[in-house]
Amino acid sequence: MKKQRNIPKLRFPEFKGEWKKRKLGELSIINPTTGKLPEKFIYIDLESVINGDLTKEVLIDKNAAPSRAQRVLEKDDILFQMVRPYQKNNLYFDKSGDYVASTGYAQIKTKQNSRFIYQYLHLQKFVDEVIERCTGTSYPAINSKDLAKISIRYPSLPEQKKIASFFTAIDQKISQLKSKKTLLEQYKKGVMQKIFSQEIRFKDDNGQEFPKWEKMTGDALFKTVSNKNHNSDLPILAITQEHGAVPRDMIDYYITVSEQSIEGYKVVEKGDFIISLRSFQGGIEYSEYKGICSPAYIILRATQKIDHRYFKYYFKTEDYITNLNRKLEGIRDGKMISFKYFSEIKINVPSLPEQAKIANFLSAIDVKINHTQKQIEKAEVWKKGLMQQMFV
Repeated sequence: MKKQRNIPKLRFPEFKGEWKKRKLGELSIINPTTGKLPEKFIYIDLESVINGDLTKEVLIDKNAAPSRAQRVLEKDDILFQMVRPYQKNNLYFDKSGDYVASTGYAQIKTKQNSRFIYQYLHLQKFVDEVIERCTGTSYPAINSKDLAKISIRYPSLPEQKKIASFFTAIDQKISQLKSKKTLLEQYKKGVMQKIFSQEIRFKDDNGQEFPKWEKMTGDALFKTVSNKNHNSDLPILAITQEHGAVPRDMIDYYITVSEQSIEGYKVVEKGDFIISLRSFQGGIEYSEYKGICSPAYIILRATQKIDHRYFKYYFKTEDYITNLNRKLEGIRDGKMISFKYFSEIKINVPSLPEQAKIANFLSAIDVKINHTQKQIEKAEVWKKGLMQQMFV
């Protein structure tokens, strides 16, 4: 049987020869002995890092620090998430100042190129080996001794540096796209607040002001429908805060449902709104698809001509969600908001042309957000493919 050579499929042309293979613990010091905690420091817990980004920095006093605050960090350290490592929420630490990490991370000081090792720790084959050594089900975790036993394949330091620089540049591009998306989302949130509070008003195509907004109750605009007349041949819709009402197979959301149960499902038409069990948290959902949903949901259908897109945004505003919560006083978490409660809430209703203006404006922002998200996904897929070919 021919021995497999430790050579990557894709390589910078100036480098030749096989890569070496050694255990991570032979190439690195894992959880080194560190000095005393600083009097004040930024504490990095397991919720602080998402996809390689340090998303929150909270300064705490040593005397108020949790017992898990033990990893005193230095520049070029690597933090590897030991609890639920499949999330890949690891961190390359390149900051100055006093930072201390939770013992939920392995602190890695490597003798090799730190950025190369950091990228290697994200290879799916490495993560798979970590998971094989994990214990626990709900919160699988690996200990530092087992982590140290996992093998790493690595080239010369000059090649490590070139590979690391290449993938760091890709990471920076992805990070820029994520920042762009975040800024667009923040802008959308801010402008929605101003639009729906009428701090900003649109004008018609002739530059004239639109009529004053009306205040109407929910039942003056919508009725509740419960049509169960279907042959179970329509797609089952998942009612989500992030995507609205969408076919389950679009978001890999699978729950086994018996044919007998489906017979009792309600028909949702395109343009319907849906009150879910979590509407008091995320507002009322909108469906751009015809399908069926659980009878536990309340389906709303407009009784007069409206721009559905306007209400799609309106029902997601903080003010409206706050009003929903006021109607929930004394009602236990998880109980459905009734049509009666929905009907009692006053809704700000502009003229139909202004509804369209508002909807067009916000939809244009959504197009930019979605386009940026697709760019992020494309870049991440490209990076993943390159990593599979450029590492051994």
